[in-house]
Amino acid sequence: MDHLQRRHAPITDDVWAVLDDEARERLTPVLAVRRLVDFRGPAGWRRSATNLGRTERLPGAHVDGVRVLGRRVLPLIELRASFALAREELCDADRGAADPDLGALDDAARRIAEAENVAVLDGWGADGVVGVRAASPHEEIPAESFESLPAAVAAAVTALVGSGVGGPYALALGSPEFTGVAETAEHGGYPLLDHLDRILDGSVIRAPGLGGGLVISLRGGDFLFDCGQDLSLGYTHHDADDVHLYLEESFSFRVATPEAAVPVRPPVHSAAPGPQAPSPR
Repeated sequence: MDHLQRRHAPITDDVWAVLDDEARERLTPVLAVRRLVDFRGPAGWRRSATNLGRTERLPGAHVDGVRVLGRRVLPLIELRASFALAREELCDADRGAADPDLGALDDAARRIAEAENVAVLDGWGADGVVGVRAASPHEEIPAESFESLPAAVAAAVTALVGSGVGGPYALALGSPEFTGVAETAEHGGYPLLDHLDRILDGSVIRAPGLGGGLVISLRGGDFLFDCGQDLSLGYTHHDADDVHLYLEESFSFRVATPEAAVPVRPPVHSAAPGPQAPSPR
């Protein structure tokens, strides 16, 4: 990991371990897509493209009787979230302080995890990253209320089964929508989360950054995430007060089976009080 330049930072090995643990703790619950897609790798920082197994004829004059083809590849993209930590806080951590102020690292972890979620689930059309929602051929299924969301999810599962896509399934929801589901209990006090789990034969997953929802097959082989450099902490420079760091990753994403996901549109979550379900998982 020489490209991360960690050895040049005024940070001891013990403090790097603290930072790595903090980053891992903050990233794990937010990296929703890694629970929804096939994760392959990491293949390393030098991996630049994913082989698509396809070719295209190259234009131009060539030798008669010789066919010239170019291999098609999918370039990896790089994500980087920069931040700075106070040198005093890092010194305190080196002394054994149990509560160093690592808020800037926590914020960077949230930002880059949300960016990964958005790239994979919603897509970045302008940058050539086709997400699950954009690739799906299914019409979006709306739910007028959280109480009617089970019917919408059941319709989505029916559409997947009708397309020959087996389960189990997951429902990915943006943070506001997940909160709305977690706070809702159906008639008789039955938690909405539990009802949705039974329909899916899977689970409801909070995916910060996602707009709306997606019902996705978890059978495997449909959504391919190829990781080059996995999320890692790197160093750029420091001054008298701060050490400037970053979180970085590289990956490509492909939708192999577009029909393996159905968009759903939950209602806009309101903060109005209502029946409370048990705390979200």
